[in-house]
Amino acid sequence: MNKKPKETKIIFLGGLGEVGKNMYCVMHEDELVIIDAGICFPEGGLLGIDYILPDFTFLKQNQDKIKALIITHGHEDHIGGIPYLLQNVEIPAIYAPNQAKELIGLKLEDRNIRYDNLFVYTDETVLKWKHIKVEFFRTTHSIPDSHGILISTPNGNIVTTGDFKFDLTPIGPMADLHKMAEIGKNGVDLLLSDSTNALNEGMSISESKVDNALNDIFDKYQSRRMIIATFASNIYRLKHIVETCYNHNRKICVFGRSMENNIEISLKGGYISHQDIFVTPEEANNLKPGEVTILCTGSQGEPLAALSRIAKGTHKQIKLRPDDVVVFSSSPIPGNAIAIGRTINKLYLQGVKVFTNTSLNEIHTSGHANQEELKLMIRLIKPKYLMPVHGDYRMLKSHANLGVECDIPKENTFVLENGDTLSLVNHTITKSDPVIANDIYVDGNRLGEINGAVLRDRKIMASDGILVVIANIDMKKHQLLIKPNITTRGFILINENEELIKKIENIASNAINLKLKEPNVSFNDIKAQITFDLFPFIYELTGRKPIILPVILDIKK
Repeated sequence: MNKKPKETKIIFLGGLGEVGKNMYCVMHEDELVIIDAGICFPEGGLLGIDYILPDFTFLKQNQDKIKALIITHGHEDHIGGIPYLLQNVEIPAIYAPNQAKELIGLKLEDRNIRYDNLFVYTDETVLKWKHIKVEFFRTTHSIPDSHGILISTPNGNIVTTGDFKFDLTPIGPMADLHKMAEIGKNGVDLLLSDSTNALNEGMSISESKVDNALNDIFDKYQSRRMIIATFASNIYRLKHIVETCYNHNRKICVFGRSMENNIEISLKGGYISHQDIFVTPEEANNLKPGEVTILCTGSQGEPLAALSRIAKGTHKQIKLRPDDVVVFSSSPIPGNAIAIGRTINKLYLQGVKVFTNTSLNEIHTSGHANQEELKLMIRLIKPKYLMPVHGDYRMLKSHANLGVECDIPKENTFVLENGDTLSLVNHTITKSDPVIANDIYVDGNRLGEINGAVLRDRKIMASDGILVVIANIDMKKHQLLIKPNITTRGFILINENEELIKKIENIASNAINLKLKEPNVSFNDIKAQITFDLFPFIYELTGRKPIILPVILDIKK
């Protein structure tokens, strides 16, 4: 009698239906391996929220099974959640490529978190436990040391690509196509593949083409000061900006903490050369315009980033000159177009020359695969099942359709949501029971304390303001001592609406006196009556719904 094999589970805690917050798990019996621990940046509706994290509930419930956290590469949407994860879940070991390991180390140092089990892997590393074996293959992305992962289990093989593209003339090392093909030849049951650019046809532009475009700008404006804004995490872009400046006899002045950190780590790791090319702001201001390039953050119009402050004229160390040339070596992240437009307008108002990424000026390329590259990955890996990850629903759906075009049966493709799980048994995959995978909000140093009710209140205060009713009451005598004091913020101007304020005072007074007639009335009873009476009156008169905040002070006469 054949013994029924134990199932291998693949659990998705983040990265589905969103670009960011990547976290997947593979579990077999008493062994659980986590892949990535990223964050998501909030959109405009999440007022006051700094980051969004995956839900760690499943990991807490299976704490004793965790063997390791394995990182594909060092971008925030893959490593940003690690400090929070370590404060909530015991992770025996973290394995990361060198660049990611250095970035993780900085994060933990900034938060005073000591962690001694952070190890570096290469594409030759093999991690092995009783049931699960992990191997790596080199990919091309916008940051060095990016890897895909092969996870071998008793029920079959799983490959996750991490973030990748295919670039035949990259700035850094070539992707290991031969190893990918070898993995595919040996048999892969499930491919988890990056879907960020699944809506984009054709092939992505080579990073070397961007290098040529930047060279042309430097050649044309040799006598002018250059200001270049790009993603601080795009190390290969930073690398060829440094090389271009070196070839044009320019010094580089760096602004922005994340940019400084990435440059420092890249110099230390040997990804970027020419350490003596970097100068201080004071040295840069004493050089001729054609001898200096300013490399800064702010390519997405972030209001506090270096370029935004330079554009507004509020930067303490750098002032724009009319003959400056500003280069946005980036593309807008969805939702940032308006902020970027504001920054560009301010730059134009100061008379500077501005270059953005267009078909005429190819000064940026994505680090993610377009449709033809996604097809190539599918053809190399030759999976039995395809599971698109890391993307909005439309991206995941488009990627699944590409799999069908590449001869994967439609029923062997999965478009899932966070919390969904797959069960792999003897090379066959079925959908399994979901787990808890809510969004966890980070507000300042607080984790998970912000819920939907708080966010709704913040939205109301942002749009309709707040109205505070302060009442002095002698609770022992059940007496309102003086008419309530009315204060507002973001609702109306008190001096220009005296009649309305008097009506609000009267309604609040009547509500308080009504409740004070009751023998066992409490503060909460009085507050509820004030809100109950004021809300419909204010809405009918103004069409607005401010937060009403009654404050009751018990004054003993």
